[in-house]
Amino acid sequence: MSRPVDLAQLRASARDFAVKAHLADRSRELDEHPAFPWAEYRALGEKGWLGPRVPEDFGGAGWGYRAEATLLEELAANGGSVFAKLVLQPEFCSVLRHGSPAVVDRWYRPMLRGEVLVGNQITEPGAGSDVRALASRVERVRDGEGEHFVLTGVKSEAAFAADAKAALVYAQVPVPDGAPAITAFLVPQDLAGITVELHGDMGERWMRRGTVHYDSVRLPKEAQVGEVGKGFSYLVEELTQERAILAVIYLALARESHREVIEHARTRQLFGKRLGDLQAVGFALAEDSTLLDAATLYVEQTLDRLERGEDSASQAAMAKWLANTTALRVLDHAIQFHGGAGYSTKLPHEQRWRDVRSGGIAHGSHETLKMLKARELLGRK
Repeated sequence: MSRPVDLAQLRASARDFAVKAHLADRSRELDEHPAFPWAEYRALGEKGWLGPRVPEDFGGAGWGYRAEATLLEELAANGGSVFAKLVLQPEFCSVLRHGSPAVVDRWYRPMLRGEVLVGNQITEPGAGSDVRALASRVERVRDGEGEHFVLTGVKSEAAFAADAKAALVYAQVPVPDGAPAITAFLVPQDLAGITVELHGDMGERWMRRGTVHYDSVRLPKEAQVGEVGKGFSYLVEELTQERAILAVIYLALARESHREVIEHARTRQLFGKRLGDLQAVGFALAEDSTLLDAATLYVEQTLDRLERGEDSASQAAMAKWLANTTALRVLDHAIQFHGGAGYSTKLPHEQRWRDVRSGGIAHGSHETLKMLKARELLGRK
């Protein structure tokens, strides 16, 4: 059972925090000058808002999905996607809970306090949506110093490549008389043999993504997280939850821009009328409002299914797809109806659009999400 939370009080507290910490201004600063926001990360940890759905046994708040969604909505609406995604980072690394007590105490609990940052490294140059195609390998080695692992491979599109102190790295482990098995490893990023190439991104620049090269990196036995061959199953469970909760962020950003463009349409004069009185604008806003409401209901239904422990993989996939495509449409209209100002960096709509656009690729591309739903409809695993 999740811990009860006063949602109205939480909403007010989150909004107050965002305003007093000037998160909207910080979001713009981090877009112009990419860096990891350590001060805000620690502040969120001090409030117990990092990974709030993490069970209390691991140091989390033990909230349910609706409470977390309330927090994310306010942080996204009043500060942009950056701070809402900071909240989720410990949950994106929930696979760490399968690690040894030493790994949990050294890396996971400090994450919840905002003291360290752990990244996820799954994607490779030849393996994105097709996780089973991973080429990175970990070999067991025994020498004069005892038994250890050696990691070799390349991880691309890695978030926090410049700032993570450690990363969950997924690699193939040779298995006697069987195919290599995907396994998770906790890899400190200051080990010998690791090099990083950073690259620029269209949005969410604060994540400072890059490509990480592992050249025969020596890992202790304790680096293995969970069982050999269970890495993929751990990922599937985590991704289902991620997709549903990310949908909340997309819709919160879009709803804020929708609110702002409606106010603009009520006051802006064009051809002797209010902008919103023009059918081309008014009809689009009416459709956007309805689509936002419909997508919100679908996402809330998905969160409730997850709360009850029901199988929700395909529904979570489509919740992410629906929320992302709806948000992009709404944000595009906010840009369009603000004219030249909407296209400029003077207003927040273009940054929101760029940040939301990553959702069509990360955590499962739109095509992968539809494939999951289609397989369910056709009775295929």
